[in-house]
Amino acid sequence: MMIRKLAVTVFLLALGTMAWAQGSGPVLVNGAGATFPDPIYSKWFDEYHKAHPAIQINYQSVGSGAGIRQLLSGTVDFGASDGPMSLEQLAQAKIKVLHFPTVLGAALPTYNIPGVSQELNFTPEALAGIFLGTIAKWNAPALARANPGVNLPAKDIVVIHRSDGSGTTYIWTDYLSKVSEAWRTKVGKGTSVNWPVGLGGKGNEGVAGLIKQTPNSIGYVELIYAVQNKLPYGRVRNAAGNFIRADLPSVSAAAAAAAKSMPDDFRVSITNAEGKNAYPISSFTWLLVPARIQDPRKREAITGFLRWMLKDGQKYAEPLAYAPLPREVIEKEMKAIAQVQ
Repeated sequence: MMIRKLAVTVFLLALGTMAWAQGSGPVLVNGAGATFPDPIYSKWFDEYHKAHPAIQINYQSVGSGAGIRQLLSGTVDFGASDGPMSLEQLAQAKIKVLHFPTVLGAALPTYNIPGVSQELNFTPEALAGIFLGTIAKWNAPALARANPGVNLPAKDIVVIHRSDGSGTTYIWTDYLSKVSEAWRTKVGKGTSVNWPVGLGGKGNEGVAGLIKQTPNSIGYVELIYAVQNKLPYGRVRNAAGNFIRADLPSVSAAAAAAAKSMPDDFRVSITNAEGKNAYPISSFTWLLVPARIQDPRKREAITGFLRWMLKDGQKYAEPLAYAPLPREVIEKEMKAIAQVQ
């Protein structure tokens, strides 16, 4: 009897030690990065917490550049960006960083021109000229030709751009670098660039707010921010020569070709995509996750969220003006989650 009691005691102590080691309290996961997907990330993290009350995911919408810096410095558990990390940034990481596409969105030209209520057309040449400062008036020939019948004013164009390191900026400048040799050689692409002209606003929210309060202004924001702030936005001429409005079908059309040939690391650009209905300034947005997470509870929380995001979370995309991931990409990502150890 004494031996049996001793065995039970040892067994219970072992169970207690295991429970203590594994932890029984809440799991807190911290992330930071892109403002572009912040509306859907906020929704996802809230819904995931409801389904898994012990897991709390905190996300700071600070811009892609800041999110990448915090990830590289180890102050957050994951980052988020609308542009894939560069090879130089990946080389700085102490632990290999994996890219997981989450949804698709679009950066679009939005403007505030008193007296003009029509939806404007923008050619690639006009957008590059405006942001280079070589097209300075709203009634410039490059804009007038694309918008017959619209009474564009002889007013100076006020350019608004991001002041912080931004994935939305990466998408915008990646596109301009593809369609304009002058932009590619003078400015280039990146989450931060040396802007030739314009005023800076912090975050998609800051740019949207500045445009709303600045007459004769133009800037770029993610689709959901134009919708939420009731900002007009224009059609952009795509690689097939068609003026396309940013919406879920046109963003999905831009991703269609990439979905079939997605690289193993998921780092791909779909700006200026082929396809007659493709919106040309579209992009995936990514979660940036370390390939090795030492805390087993955080590792399970993050990989569990990734699976939920791909399986259940995609249904929240369209109501928030994001395009869900193509099926081929989801299947490839599901397998890639196993790389997180």
